[in-house]
Amino acid sequence: MPKDPRPHEVELAETFAEVARSLLGGGDVDATLRKVCDLAVQTVDGCECAGISVVRAKTIRPLATTNEVPGIVDAIQSETQQGPCIDAIKEHEVFLTSALSAEARWPEFAHRAHRESGIESILSLRLFAQEDTMGALNMYSSLPDAFDDHDVAIGSVFAAHAAVAMAAARQEEQLDARADSRDIIGMAKGMIIARRGVSEDEAFDILRRASQRMNVKLRDLAEQMVHKPEQPASPTE
Repeated sequence: MPKDPRPHEVELAETFAEVARSLLGGGDVDATLRKVCDLAVQTVDGCECAGISVVRAKTIRPLATTNEVPGIVDAIQSETQQGPCIDAIKEHEVFLTSALSAEARWPEFAHRAHRESGIESILSLRLFAQEDTMGALNMYSSLPDAFDDHDVAIGSVFAAHAAVAMAAARQEEQLDARADSRDIIGMAKGMIIARRGVSEDEAFDILRRASQRMNVKLRDLAEQMVHKPEQPASPTE
């Protein structure tokens, strides 16, 4: 008979199953990202704290953290435009530093980040789904050489779960935006039908031609009509 898996392997399987269940449950993506960070700390031996960050207009913004350290490190990376999280996102790679106090790759960031946060080791893993980079999962330790290849492998699984959660949330936002657009355009068409006595297709054509003539997006024109019907540029007149 085959031997039973080692207890550590069973624990890992249960941990990954817990994350997967939280994803299937849907709902609050922020809570899921916080859970990923918490489980990274609980599971990876050298990990003292963790955070998930995104880059927006050259600013690193933490989405989920286990304490204040990720926010401190992110702020310094934003200011210096250097660091493992930025490189993990931009270069689509895993970045590991084992001695931040002696790190030469990010001279403006490294010594200051070590001094202000007390961190020596950082493991940054890109979050991606179908080549679309959404951010990075970062794990931190005050000890040098805190992470090894095994930790990279485990962290990669957590990063994949976080990426799936973020991708699902983004898709839901896009679907909501499209539904919103359909609703507002439908309301604008209804106004044109009521005022001009035209068919639905004719109303849409009037709206489309007005959008082209005014060089305004169709949705923006429809929103203007619905919320500011007194505007003289309205195609309902």
